[in-house]
Amino acid sequence: MGLFSKSRIYLDYASAMPILDSAVRAMREAEKLVGNPGSIHDDGVKASRSLENSRARIAAELGCKPGEILFTSGITESNNLAILGYAKKVEFLRSDLSSEDGSASGGKGFQGRTLENTHWLTTSIEHASVLACFLHIKDMGGNVSFVKPDAHGIVSATAFKKELREETAFVSLGWANNEIGVIQPIAEISRVIHEHEKKHGSTIIFHSDAGQAPLYLPASAHSLGVDLLSIGAAKLYGPHGIGALFKDDRAELAPIILGGGQELGLRSGTENVALAAGFAEAFNCVARERASESKRLAYLRDMLAEGLASQITGIVINGDTKHTLPHMLNISVPDIAGEYFVLSLDRACIFISTKSACGEGTEKSSRVVAALMGEPWRAQNSLRFSLGRETAEGDIKEAIKECVAIVARLQLR
Repeated sequence: MGLFSKSRIYLDYASAMPILDSAVRAMREAEKLVGNPGSIHDDGVKASRSLENSRARIAAELGCKPGEILFTSGITESNNLAILGYAKKVEFLRSDLSSEDGSASGGKGFQGRTLENTHWLTTSIEHASVLACFLHIKDMGGNVSFVKPDAHGIVSATAFKKELREETAFVSLGWANNEIGVIQPIAEISRVIHEHEKKHGSTIIFHSDAGQAPLYLPASAHSLGVDLLSIGAAKLYGPHGIGALFKDDRAELAPIILGGGQELGLRSGTENVALAAGFAEAFNCVARERASESKRLAYLRDMLAEGLASQITGIVINGDTKHTLPHMLNISVPDIAGEYFVLSLDRACIFISTKSACGEGTEKSSRVVAALMGEPWRAQNSLRFSLGRETAEGDIKEAIKECVAIVARLQLR
């Protein structure tokens, strides 16, 4: 049964999405397991088996080993553990810099490193949780740089190569932007990073926030060439409150949450067996439907873009629809503030957003659209439409009709 009634049109799947029925069923079944996964009695062993089965299913979708998957509370925590966990490892080992072979400092990648003499590289259009971590590292004395995207929001391998330094230690780049949906050339940038490592005999840890990319793109972490990959169930039609971090052997981290030492000692706290089961089930389900759903949503997204562009003068599409996730469209409408447009659609029971929900209410304009270096009004007037499993062709036609009507009403004033 559909979540949304025929009178309500939900086009904000990038902010939040319903949980799949199969994921709910998996969670209910797992909730029957009362044991702690860390206990050695029978109930604990059963809970542990369920948890490890979920870990293995998620690892299979990411093309990695189960031991390379750490459970977290969501993408924000995964990003924090990846970025600040590496920074904390560097700081922990700064008093152990006399080791020439790096063995005492946990690996040769840490030889001579402190926050003050390392370079941290990301982009100006990352998710708030990534940017906040990099700004924190900057406040702690780290050298931080931000690569700018091109006019379409793409960060090229050439642009990244120009910013790499001999002392670069950590790079973070989102796989697909959470506001405009642009897909970044992660594998190509990974090759540039490895070439730089060989040239300088250095180690650069490469992290990516996957966001909603695994919904529509094959999600092999090793093929992408990253050391760390953040994913979250809530972006995959799974439950809120659980995510995962893929971590390869090169990425040595320190925990940022201390306690019982669960998740290979990197994420303390009793694991949530039920949420893990829902996560694994949702990920498996969306992966099976990835190709067909991508094709369907791309068709609807293009219908929406063409319908709006043909009937609203001066509309600008932010990003390049040829290189974006198939469910997302970001536009700017001249002379109408984004928040006003969103609230006008809300009164018609059509729900969209102006930007990432993590920025709603705190920023008046889109930081991501502003980074595209277009006219300033585009960032203030940006609208994000994000489609999903229950979006139908009739919804798109109704959304186009109502958007055109809103513009017409304003033009009559």
